[in-house]
Amino acid sequence: MDKFDQGIIQALRENARVSVSHIAESVNLSRSSVSERIKKMEKNGIIRGYQVLLSESQKEGVTVYFEIQHRRARCADVIHLFKNIPEVITCNGITGDSDLLVLIKAPTMRRIHEIREQLDVEEDITKIKTHVVMSEWIDNRN
Repeated sequence: MDKFDQGIIQALRENARVSVSHIAESVNLSRSSVSERIKKMEKNGIIRGYQVLLSESQKEGVTVYFEIQHRRARCADVIHLFKNIPEVITCNGITGDSDLLVLIKAPTMRRIHEIREQLDVEEDITKIKTHVVMSEWIDNRN
């Protein structure tokens, strides 16, 4: 891949629907050359596809972060509580007033409430603060 291919990929990352004409102008190549390069990168598997990313408000389900405080000496001693919840996406130890930050994606707010109640009765958990995701601006996990 040369600087032109990298420029084409950068333009497509910013907007996969950008016109070939616009890309050609930004990388200083002809439209036919840009089209040819895109087809070649698709054929060689460099560009594997294009996708639609919905804003959080358009997705089905609910995403929340639970900020957790616990009374155990080590976070590892309470992690088992989260491993049995299939909706848990990530569980991270953090600094500050809280001990853990848990990302949960569930089909309904009712299910979030059930998970929260399940955790509320655990002796080792002293505080749970819930943050509901309203909008997603950047997700570079792909």
